[in-house]
Amino acid sequence: MLTDIELQGDQLEAFHLLLSGENVFLTGPAGSGKSFLIKKFLKEFNKNEFPVLASTGAAAVLVGGRTFHSFFGLGIMEGGPERVFEKAKKDKRLKKRIKAVEGIVIDEVSMISGDVLDIAERISRWARENEHPFGGMRVIAVGDFAQLPPINKLGPRNWGFKHPVWERIQFQKAFLTTNHRTHDDAFLRVLGDVREGRVTERVFEFLNEKIKVHDESDTGIRLFPFRDQSEQFNIRQLAKINSDTHIFPTLYWGDSAKLEKMKNTFPVPAELVLKIGAEVVFTQNDPQKRWINGTQGVVRQFEDGRITVAKGSGREVTVDKVSFDFLNAEGEVTMSASQYPLNLGYATTIHKSQGATLDKIWCDLSQLWEPGQAYVALSRLRDSKGLNLIKWSSKSIKADPEVIRFYGGEMDAEFDPDFGFNP
Repeated sequence: MLTDIELQGDQLEAFHLLLSGENVFLTGPAGSGKSFLIKKFLKEFNKNEFPVLASTGAAAVLVGGRTFHSFFGLGIMEGGPERVFEKAKKDKRLKKRIKAVEGIVIDEVSMISGDVLDIAERISRWARENEHPFGGMRVIAVGDFAQLPPINKLGPRNWGFKHPVWERIQFQKAFLTTNHRTHDDAFLRVLGDVREGRVTERVFEFLNEKIKVHDESDTGIRLFPFRDQSEQFNIRQLAKINSDTHIFPTLYWGDSAKLEKMKNTFPVPAELVLKIGAEVVFTQNDPQKRWINGTQGVVRQFEDGRITVAKGSGREVTVDKVSFDFLNAEGEVTMSASQYPLNLGYATTIHKSQGATLDKIWCDLSQLWEPGQAYVALSRLRDSKGLNLIKWSSKSIKADPEVIRFYGGEMDAEFDPDFGFNP
């Protein structure tokens, strides 16, 4: 097992809780080390004994796991929970799969709705012939409800913790408080306020100080709320570079009919278009730790099937193609995409940036609509020196009051929606 030297403080307490045999909800602000701790914990298990289940196909590819829906045979929940449950009871492979595991890790549990969590718990009790929560299998849920909510086009947000199933699972909460992404204390206090949707005086002053006229020629990735905005900005910036275009088609493997439906699931473009001098961002953590998801750099060379990228520190690294694998419910690779773990680094969406660590951003926080959206954008940064704000509005700084109550705090800041903090 890990030593006390490798983990300290709240991480060590959380790790002991993970080893306790209890169902655990591992949570905390962005950058507090949730993913790091789970990776340490999972080293003690075979991946088939304790599979990682992600909320979406794209997330599953990045974490090397399966989707929550496929593992529990939920599909798209067609016909409602009862029909899904009756269908599940006819699936012998599903029953065998659920009985075989010791536990599951639910990655980004904030994106799993209460109804989906509930039907999976019912199916587990049936499959394992055990009336304990989830049929006695251990459940480790990881995420931060103060970040982006589950997709729900109509009605109130269906947070997992609002459903009775959350209490039934009897989670022990492990809350990580130490931020390992940034050690800028003033910035951390601002992030804490934004996480709770509070436009305090320090938030008001801090964001106003960061407003700048947008310089499209400046370095740093742009975070936009809409995908079209980021794609068009990337195309415009690449076109300004006077060098040869290099096109790298993504190579796919798997059943052709399924691939056509699932290509958008892979976190890579169908074609990666680059030039020498193009700004790029890494989309995957490197096993050799030369880069992480969100590391920014500039293309320096194409040679012998490899790309040389100069990171922001000036250090050059050579990048090979990697495999992005899609696993089926049984944990078998059924589809794969081969591509460099790079994307154009001029712009991306706030949603896609979640999980990334960035050194410099340009961001427009004037017309956001989701609770947690502004917090996700700002909390990507290692240091507040890397923040450049084009515009911002107090209406964009929001948190769901139910989330605040769930975490034990209340929204008590009074502010004018047009002019910010009102002392």
